[in-house]
Amino acid sequence: MTARLADIAAQAGVSEATVSRVLNGKPGVSPATRESVLAALDLLGYERPVRLRQRSAGLVGLITPELENPIFPAFAQVIGQALTRQGYTPILATQTPGGSTEDELTEMLVDRGVAGIIFVSGLHADTTADPQRYEQLRAKGVPFVMINGFSPRVRAPFVSPDDRAAMRLAVTHLVSLGHERIGLALGPARFVPVQRKTEGFLGSLQEQLGMDRGEAEELVQHSLYTLEGGQAAAGALIDRGCTAVVCASDMMALGAIRAARQRGLSVPDDVSVIGFDDSPLIAFTDPPLTTIRQPVTAMGQAAVRALLEEIAGTPAPHSEFVFLPELVVRGSTASAPRGRASVSRRSREGRDRTRG
Repeated sequence: MTARLADIAAQAGVSEATVSRVLNGKPGVSPATRESVLAALDLLGYERPVRLRQRSAGLVGLITPELENPIFPAFAQVIGQALTRQGYTPILATQTPGGSTEDELTEMLVDRGVAGIIFVSGLHADTTADPQRYEQLRAKGVPFVMINGFSPRVRAPFVSPDDRAAMRLAVTHLVSLGHERIGLALGPARFVPVQRKTEGFLGSLQEQLGMDRGEAEELVQHSLYTLEGGQAAAGALIDRGCTAVVCASDMMALGAIRAARQRGLSVPDDVSVIGFDDSPLIAFTDPPLTTIRQPVTAMGQAAVRALLEEIAGTPAPHSEFVFLPELVVRGSTASAPRGRASVSRRSREGRDRTRG
């Protein structure tokens, strides 16, 4: 191996340590130097390691955390169509409970020679995750783009909705309907979109209702991005006297409606509910869901454009492309009930009947 490293280093005009970093996919090597080492490898007749072989011009990976939430199939459809129009073949890789992790899916795609990868709501959005995995991916020469969850520690183009603006839209709508006790149901606090939604929500309560920070924070409930998670979070908020609940996903909003009905309350007469995403078919729920529409088409197409620029060798700067959401008013929001006390009493009575 030493003789081999020496030969490659001499041919490329670099140190043996640099050759070793390239062959092992380590960061800290410029793209030009990396290409010189790979060219020397080819000229000397050495076989490239699998992870360093020529990228396929036709394959692009798309990694999503799941497919149960309708927003992820929606992104997959838009991104897949945009890639197909440009002559690329999308490969959808999805995490499942107890199945492959994001890192394992990434390694699988790299081994298959994809030209690039788009990550949707991946570990890049988790503030507790190690961003070094993405530096290692970059060192292997694989371009990538992130959707949702900006991180200053990851060098890549990011595409996101304006989560703070989304919460301002939701709160403004509910305040205009007379609601004064508004709750927010959302996912774990370690995720960037959750943090941004919380900031926008708390700021809006302070600005529009004159609520102090401590009181506003009591109206934020973290849970899971599932129907059951929304049911648990909304139930807690309704029990605290909330007459309206803003949810961080449409799935959570459906859970919130279930929580209200379990307490003998009507949506929207007693409790108003707002979702987030405007997932397919959500307009046909009972009642049709008022929601914040995430601009999926524009975001997906922007992610594909950014990735193709990276693949073409004209990378976008380390920046975030932010898209404005839209409030879609349907049947799950209405004027605040006149007697909040009566709503709270009916909520308690509904819980008592459930326990009985």
